[in-house]
Amino acid sequence: MSRTGRLPGLPHYRGNSVLEVKAARRLFHRGQPDEKVALDGLDLSLASGDFAVVIGSNGAGKSTLLNAISGALLLDSGSVAINGRDVTAMPVHRRAAYVARVFQDPMKGTAAPMTIAENMLLAELRHKPATLSRGLTKERRESYREQLSYLRLGLENRLDTVVSTLSGGQRQSLSLVMAVSGTPDILLLDEHTAALDPRTADLVMDATIRAVTALKLTTLMVTHNMKHAVDYGNKVVMLDSGKVRFEMHGEEKKNATVQDLISHFSIKTDRMMLDI
Repeated sequence: MSRTGRLPGLPHYRGNSVLEVKAARRLFHRGQPDEKVALDGLDLSLASGDFAVVIGSNGAGKSTLLNAISGALLLDSGSVAINGRDVTAMPVHRRAAYVARVFQDPMKGTAAPMTIAENMLLAELRHKPATLSRGLTKERRESYREQLSYLRLGLENRLDTVVSTLSGGQRQSLSLVMAVSGTPDILLLDEHTAALDPRTADLVMDATIRAVTALKLTTLMVTHNMKHAVDYGNKVVMLDSGKVRFEMHGEEKKNATVQDLISHFSIKTDRMMLDI
């Protein structure tokens, strides 16, 4: 790996694209009877400030795509670049300097035995050469209160509450604030409201949109909820069999309905796979 993070022999990406996935290919169980092509030469590009909603049936490649972007899964071939830096072979812990992710499971994004304030401190120092010994100063606590106040859940007044005592929605909201605290180049939302009740899911989505808008984050959100695909973002990307089958953006996306999406895709949608 070079000092710039580029891999020798791989292309340097130019232009204003924040994310460039090119010819991404990934197989599971290679050579076995259950061999599966999860990504099949997939190409995807996001410009600065794009909010793309990714949809597709189970097994379409959505989670594999997020794993490939975050570094949790390395590609068999193809490349991933973030802001012109080739990160294809960069491990997940190094790629975390550029990519933040909120998972479907509210338990994954926080440290349960620690307090809200301690979790916020972990997020703040994640990419800095520092340790927790620098401590929860008064200034930090005030900053955390301000960041949490945007959730409108009262967490700003519970900094010393142990995270394990929070509800799923509260933990997911905290995970969101922690994820965006470093203003990542790319925010990945991995069905981050799917495990929540409808009211809490709406609160978390509201907080998500306010955070994305305020920080002008380039965002990729995976969902099975077709209404979310219509209501949120400026771009819809449909995956099928590990490929991008269709993209919708601009005025077409702005005016789209759920039925428009289904009709436009011209595929058989299983109502157990796509939440209509």
